Amino acid sequence: MTAGAVPAGRAAPPDRPAAPERRGPATDAPADGRSAGQWGSGPLLLGVRHHGPGSARGVRAALDATRPACVLIEGPPEADGLLPLAADEEMRPPVALLAHAVDDPGRAAFWPFAEFSPEWVAIRWALAHGVAVRFIDLPAAHSLAAADATGDEVDEELRIDPIGELARTAGYDDPERWWEDVIELRGTTAPDDPTAPFAAVAEAMGALREAHGDGGHARDLIREAYMRLQLRTARKEFGDSVAVVCGAWHVPALARRTTVGADRALLKGLPKVKTETTWVPWTHRRLARRSGYGAGIDAPGWYGHLFAAPDRPVERWMTKVAGLLREEDRIVSSAHVIEAVRLAETLATMRGRPLAGLGETTDAVRAVMCDGSDVPLDLVRDRLVVGDVLGEVPADAPAVPLQRDLARLQRGLRLKPEAQERELELDLRKENDAARSRLLHRLRLLGIGWGEPVAGRGSTGTFRESWRLRWEPELHVRIAEAGVWGTTVDSAATAKAEARALEATALAEVTALAEQCLLAGLGEALPVVMTALADRAALDSDVGHLAQALPALARSLRYGDVRATDTAALGEVAAGLAERICVGLPPACAGLDADAAAEMRGHLDAVHGALGLLPDSAERTDRWSGVLRRLADRDTVPGILRGRAARLLLDDGRLDEDEAARLMGLALSPGTAPADAAAWIEGFVGGAAGGGMILVHDERLLSLVDDWLTGVPGDTFTDVLPLLRRTFSAYEPGVRRTLGELVARGPSSTASRPEAGTPGFAASLDEERADGVLPVLRLLLGHDEPEGADR
Repeated sequence: MTAGAVPAGRAAPPDRPAAPERRGPATDAPADGRSAGQWGSGPLLLGVRHHGPGSARGVRAALDATRPACVLIEGPPEADGLLPLAADEEMRPPVALLAHAVDDPGRAAFWPFAEFSPEWVAIRWALAHGVAVRFIDLPAAHSLAAADATGDEVDEELRIDPIGELARTAGYDDPERWWEDVIELRGTTAPDDPTAPFAAVAEAMGALREAHGDGGHARDLIREAYMRLQLRTARKEFGDSVAVVCGAWHVPALARRTTVGADRALLKGLPKVKTETTWVPWTHRRLARRSGYGAGIDAPGWYGHLFAAPDRPVERWMTKVAGLLREEDRIVSSAHVIEAVRLAETLATMRGRPLAGLGETTDAVRAVMCDGSDVPLDLVRDRLVVGDVLGEVPADAPAVPLQRDLARLQRGLRLKPEAQERELELDLRKENDAARSRLLHRLRLLGIGWGEPVAGRGSTGTFRESWRLRWEPELHVRIAEAGVWGTTVDSAATAKAEARALEATALAEVTALAEQCLLAGLGEALPVVMTALADRAALDSDVGHLAQALPALARSLRYGDVRATDTAALGEVAAGLAERICVGLPPACAGLDADAAAEMRGHLDAVHGALGLLPDSAERTDRWSGVLRRLADRDTVPGILRGRAARLLLDDGRLDEDEAARLMGLALSPGTAPADAAAWIEGFVGGAAGGGMILVHDERLLSLVDDWLTGVPGDTFTDVLPLLRRTFSAYEPGVRRTLGELVARGPSSTASRPEAGTPGFAASLDEERADGVLPVLRLLLGHDEPEGADR
């Protein structure tokens, strides 16, 4: 994309150097650019580093000193009509220009601006002084047309890293530290001529381009040709009283003497698409290079502080850090702040830096305020060095109708978008919380992932929902894409649900869609979804597909009860599926290999849980218990399914302990292959939460497992070991420890024949073992044992 532009929803490849997008300040070259001093020798070319506070201060000083009649800025010309909004009081950076193809909203790009971006400073200066301001980069109509559907440009070569080259020439091994020393920590203004620093770096950029050609970046040549044409147009109107703010790498090209014909020839035949542009909020986190933004910076929060601090930036920064750590209940005093400032300044002196930079302040904070720990330091990096600042745009900024409806709903529900991740607990019995839930579910159906459902920390009832919310700038692109479905969130979600129902081919997909419609309160879409559901259910005879579909229907019936939704039609379909599963499951479980059996076990658990959510039906419950019993008794059914069926029956009280022990004894008999026996054990005691507790409380079953395991031949033991490890490693540490102690102690004399009604316990009290507990009880209760007491 264009310099400073970020493909929407697409991270730059990790091997793409960010430095080419980090332009160092530069000025005019001798041909068409003006030399420092007076107007009349060419336009003022101010080469900058995108999102560089030093460049931003320098641009402001240069514009104040030269007072141009027109300011040209690297950016998409389609956004010229949006520039006046930058002066609106409601506009608070970071913000970004968003351009997307009208026919394909997913093909989009952003041009971000922070408060400390030189381009933003130039825009605000021009608007404040009544000066003409325009964008002059290659139009987004061409840039987006040259990109594929994912936002990547085609056949782009990477230019050299100019900052890295200059840093290496200066003897630095860290380009970022060199830039801080030369620009950010010294300032960019000279007492006699604010344009002088730009001239110096422009000369360096010219030397780099002369040494390396034009960096091998063919796309740059096209962009620079367009910028030269725009510069010529502005000069015809304003003469040489024109200032250009662009990436420093482009300055030598803009100052180069070329013909109009040659520049137009480079632009001839470029593809073009119809585009729309608007302002959208951006975040400091998305300005960070680690987010994938090619022109990103390491520390947006730190740069914002350097730009905004009127004086004593190190002292002010340490005060911010201390405030953050105090909010997190860490003991940080004024003395800590003073000592941290002193240490940072000492480190800067030792390292030969003009002022303590981010490295020195970070080292000082770690040593003085964090006691050498990186844990609180990570909080400082996340909250301050990067930051969670979310910009704002005026309400009257252009937006698709869907965006306006969403903004209205957000205001009405008091659900403000925030850059920082937060959790939201909803009680669906409250009208406002129920409306919030419907909105978040509708957005998820539209592919707008503002919120993700999470497991609640409190009640697990159907009246509770927990969400994790985080607003990302890329969601604006998702909103633009979803705008094709409707002008409101409700109508768009309904239309998309109906379209998905008609297109779906898998039964489970339709049942999941029905669940989504109930959660989102899309009553108008349900008839279409239910028709599709009935059609797919009638045609699908695969038991696995039916088993996948039933849980979503059962949950839908449960949610419908909470939301007072008529789910009679869903109930009929669910009952029909349950009946067909009961008929088809036994033959479908015969003769399966290990992988298919493991998959069918998941279906078995899901169906068992789903049937428990359906309206009570004694006949259905008896029918399902009979199916499980047939599975448990059939030798042709894989061991993992026989064991699982036996365990489900035991848990439901449909199988007594003696019968469970008999089935286990048969499965673990010497005539059973060790692998099949191990699979039976996995089905019986593995997977489910608390599966191992049955062995803890029933020593008879544990003894059967122990006897079988000790009798496995050595040549086959290694074959069953991975299966057994997978089974027992899933247990809680306390359960594993208790099982180990029981096996080490060996079976009690009565373990094989416990009294009726007391499974897993001896017939009489073991006084010696009971006496061993008494000292611990006295210690817990705070009672001292009397000397000579009779225990």
